[in-house]
Amino acid sequence: MNRKIFVALSTFGEYGNEPLKLLAESGFPYVINPLGRRLTREEILKIGRDCEGIIAGVEPYDSHVLDNMPNLRCISRCGVGIDNIDLKKAAAGGIVVMNTPDVVVQPVAELTVAMIMDIMRRLSYHTSLMRKRIWQKKAGNLISGKKVGVLGLGRIGKRVAEMMLRLDTDVYGTDLLPDIEWSERSGVKLVSLHELLQISDVLTLHLSEKQGKPFRLGESEFARMKKGAVIVNVSRGSFLDENSLYTALENGHLGGAALDVFPEEPYKGKLCDLENVVMTPHIATLTEESRLQMEIEATNNLLAYMNKRVSVEES
Repeated sequence: MNRKIFVALSTFGEYGNEPLKLLAESGFPYVINPLGRRLTREEILKIGRDCEGIIAGVEPYDSHVLDNMPNLRCISRCGVGIDNIDLKKAAAGGIVVMNTPDVVVQPVAELTVAMIMDIMRRLSYHTSLMRKRIWQKKAGNLISGKKVGVLGLGRIGKRVAEMMLRLDTDVYGTDLLPDIEWSERSGVKLVSLHELLQISDVLTLHLSEKQGKPFRLGESEFARMKKGAVIVNVSRGSFLDENSLYTALENGHLGGAALDVFPEEPYKGKLCDLENVVMTPHIATLTEESRLQMEIEATNNLLAYMNKRVSVEES
């Protein structure tokens, strides 16, 4: 059997050998990313040009890459976001795209709540001072009684809303296709984006990127927000205008921001200089448990597809 699998992830099987065992027992030859980091376009082609299936991360699968992988039939994304894949080009080339949307819900929701608590109670701020042996106190804020705005009520947004409701907050939400039944049942109040910006003490973003429909919060949107409001972004770095956010945080209009995603990654920009910003290096889904489960599901998804093709070809 010479139908090859390419594991493009920067790490694979780090938290358990089950994914590697699945590949070994499949009978399909496979190659694993040897560089231990996110691959460039040319590296994808150099290492995996002749593969039929890819277990993919966030490396780019644009038209150039897909045009130069003649044997590729399936991209199995380890994670939920697929905006790094040219879906129109994949569909035109008969390439099936899969992902693992359910596994990421809990880890992303938990990080969101942790970030809200961090920025409201100034945990990272005080930790930074303590590391410098500075015993200095700055009052934080209770989350109880605050208005939390959830922008995007998909799987993750809904879970965050439900968790925040348990913390005695008033939760509001905005979505292009709102789930009315869920919102009425859960107690989440649906409002327009304009109103969400105006009323939220905490605004958290849980949007998916729609190809051809860019979304960004910038100067005018930040100006509508309450003075002292905080913003949390664990979805896409492109959803916040970096310069406008920096200005709103520096001049004190916004009280703080908690960010796991950035316009360019690795990020080394000017937001790193602000003490009212909590930052993590795109780790929302990175728990040992969720990472292992994503790898297992992504591997099973790809093998199911390839085994189905074997059955069809043999029939």
